[in-house]
Amino acid sequence: VPEGYSSNIKNLVSLQDSRLLGLKSHDCHTLMQQLLPVAIRSVLEKPARYAITRLCFFFNAICAKTVDVSKLDKLEEDVVVTLCLLEKYFPPSFFDIMVHLVVHLVREVRLCGPVYFRWMYPFERYMKVLKGYVQNRTRPEGCIAERYIAEEAVEFCTQHLSDVSTVGVPSSQKMGVSKPLSGCTVSVVDQDLLNQAHLYVLENTEEVLPYIEQHMIHIKTAYPKFRKRTKWLQDKHNSTFIQWLRFKVQSELEEDNHGVSENLRWLAAGPNMAVPLYRSYLIKGIKFNIKAQDDVRTTQNSGVYLLAQTMQVASAKDKNPILSNMGFYGVIQEIWDLDYQKFTIPVFRCDWIDSSGLVVDELGFTLVDLSKIGHRNDQFVLASQVKQIFFVDDPMHRGWSVVLSMPNREYNDVIGDEVLGDVIIECEPFTRGMPNVDTFDELVGELGGQNIRDGCEDIWIE
Repeated sequence: VPEGYSSNIKNLVSLQDSRLLGLKSHDCHTLMQQLLPVAIRSVLEKPARYAITRLCFFFNAICAKTVDVSKLDKLEEDVVVTLCLLEKYFPPSFFDIMVHLVVHLVREVRLCGPVYFRWMYPFERYMKVLKGYVQNRTRPEGCIAERYIAEEAVEFCTQHLSDVSTVGVPSSQKMGVSKPLSGCTVSVVDQDLLNQAHLYVLENTEEVLPYIEQHMIHIKTAYPKFRKRTKWLQDKHNSTFIQWLRFKVQSELEEDNHGVSENLRWLAAGPNMAVPLYRSYLIKGIKFNIKAQDDVRTTQNSGVYLLAQTMQVASAKDKNPILSNMGFYGVIQEIWDLDYQKFTIPVFRCDWIDSSGLVVDELGFTLVDLSKIGHRNDQFVLASQVKQIFFVDDPMHRGWSVVLSMPNREYNDVIGDEVLGDVIIECEPFTRGMPNVDTFDELVGELGGQNIRDGCEDIWIE
C-alpha cells in the first residue's frame, strides 16, 4: 500500500490465534472499505462474498466527503437488504448489537451530516499529543496545560513571522508543496524521449494553446488534401510543432512590443538535454516513487491514474477519431525534472496499461494486466496531473491486479498544526451504486440454496 495509507497489516496478524491485533480505527476503515472486498474474492462462495461486498460498499458510500441527500432513502433500503443477506449465510452468533446498529447510520447522516465531522480520528491523534506533554507523571494536568499554553504562544508568533525558519515548530504540510525527496542522477537522455516529454509540457501549458491552434491552421493550409484527416494532422503536428514554435517565438521577439512572456520564451527554447533523474518526489504533499524504488520497499508509491481527453479510433483504419475522456493506469519508471534554465518542470515517464489489459468486472472492480504495456509514443505526464493509486494482486485471476485509490486528504491548516486539520479522509468507491439484488437472487436460485444456513425456523412478518 502507499506510504501513509494504513498501518503495516502484516505486523498486526497473529497466525497462531488467527486474529488481527492492535488495529487502529483508521485501519479498520481501510480494511472494511477497500482491502476486505479484494481479500475475499477467492475465499468464499459467490453469494456470501456478494453480501459482504455490499456491506463494504455501504461503508464506502456512508463515509464519503459529500453525501447526496436524495439518495439516502435508497441507501437505507440497500443496507436493510444487505443485513438480510448476511442473515442467510452467517450463524446467529455473528449478529450482535454492533451489526444491528449499522441500520441507524443512514438516519444519523440525515440528521447530523457527513460522517467525517463526527468520527474520532483527530481526537485519537490529539490524545497521543497530549500524552507527550506529560513530563511529571504526578502532575499530568499541569504539564498538559503549561505545555499547551507555551506551544500556542509560539504558534501565534509564527503567524506574524511566516517567512522565517522556525525551530521546534513543525513545517507546514501544504498541498502545493513539490520537491525532490532523493538525490538526483544527471543523465543525457535520448533525443526522441526528450522531445516527447517537451511536447507534452507544451501541449499542457495554457500560454502555448493559441500557438497550437495557429500551427494546426498552418498545417491545413500547407496540406489541403489532408485537412479532413484528423489523425494525419495530429501526427504531423506532433512531429513539427516543437521546431515551428521555436522559430515562431524567435520571430516575435525581434518585433517591438512582442508580448512574449519570459516563461514562454524559455519553454520555446526547449529543456536542457542533461536531465536530473530522481527516485522519489513529493507532489502536492503526496510521495511518488519510481518502480525500482518500490521493489526494495514495503510500500507502493509508483501507481498513477490520469483522466485525459484523447483521440479514440474504432479500428486501425479509422482516419477520423473522436475526442473523449479516457482513464489511463500506469506505473512510474522514471522521474524527470526538465530544466528550462529559469524554472524546472517535473514529469513522470510511465508504463501505461494497454486497453486490452483493462477490465471492469460485475461488481465494479477495475482489473489491469501490468504486463500489457501500450502507448509507447506517449509515455510522459506532468507530475501535477496524476492521481496516486496502487495495485493489489487479484486472488481470483492470476496475473491480474485490482486497482485501488489512495484516500483523498485535505490539509486545511497553514501553520503546520495538523492535529485537527486533516479530518477529511475519503476512500474512492469501487462503484457508484449497490449491485443489483435481483441478479443475486437469480444466482442463489441457480445454486439451489446450498450456501444458505439451515436448522432454524422461518419467521413470517406481516
